[in-house]
Amino acid sequence: MSNSKLPRILITGATGQVGNKTIEFLKNNNEVEIIAAVRSQEKARQLKRKGIEAVLFDFDDERTHAEALKNIDRVLIVTGYTVDMLRQSKVFLDSAKIAGVKHVVHLGACGPDNTTVAHWAWHQLVEKYIESAGFSFTHLRPETFMQNLLSYGGKEVVKKGIFNQYVENATKSWVDAEDVAQVAALSLLHPDIHGGKTYRMGYDAKSYDDIAEMLTKLIKKPFQYQPQSPEVFLKSMQEAGADMAYMHCVYDHYKRYAAGTIPGADETFDNFQQITGNEPVNWEAFIKKHKAEFDY
Repeated sequence: MSNSKLPRILITGATGQVGNKTIEFLKNNNEVEIIAAVRSQEKARQLKRKGIEAVLFDFDDERTHAEALKNIDRVLIVTGYTVDMLRQSKVFLDSAKIAGVKHVVHLGACGPDNTTVAHWAWHQLVEKYIESAGFSFTHLRPETFMQNLLSYGGKEVVKKGIFNQYVENATKSWVDAEDVAQVAALSLLHPDIHGGKTYRMGYDAKSYDDIAEMLTKLIKKPFQYQPQSPEVFLKSMQEAGADMAYMHCVYDHYKRYAAGTIPGADETFDNFQQITGNEPVNWEAFIKKHKAEFDY
């Protein structure tokens, strides 16, 4: 256990959209101490200027693990989108066990326990490893992030009202990443309440044509969805130098979305109000919140 009077929480993926927002939800809470795990001194300095304690940490360098995990009681584990997430998670969790971490909140992916979508299943293997190691745990399984329509892979998605995706007109389940961060923060604050729970998180089911229609109505400018073949996505990832073991899985599941062969792809859940006391963000609210980013 920590020598500190307050539980100490390590946030990995601290500069990503979920990790960063989790810190925002927690930073003014006087019941815990927050430590952001970052890969560079510059990022550490940026966070420290905001009053957030930071520590150098790299999933791929196990020499950084012991110091980052020193006196840590709870962790948020957020790995990158590569096949290396399996090795990274195992090594980090082994280090966390040695360090005496008690509660692990894991940011996973969509799907029921019997999913056959490859990269979703990888996350579930990590979940099982967390459980087998004896940690108290909360598993987060968000559906598709609404933020993916703002940017993907660091690139703008909607350009002058036109956007392309690779699933024909499939209806998907969506969640605001900020809502995921809110549940992550509460799970880290209250492991006594959220320990042993798996939260599937998707609160609005829409097709891309539905979203284009809503954008047109709310932004008051024309928006159009132009579906493309999943092969276009695959080529773009190859050209970008992405991890193709992971991106081949994404390519395969895009094809399955388009073919309608992913069971429950449009499933939504009613757990958010019970967990947080708030209503989840729907697409109308998301568009209004990000109007300036969608406008052109």
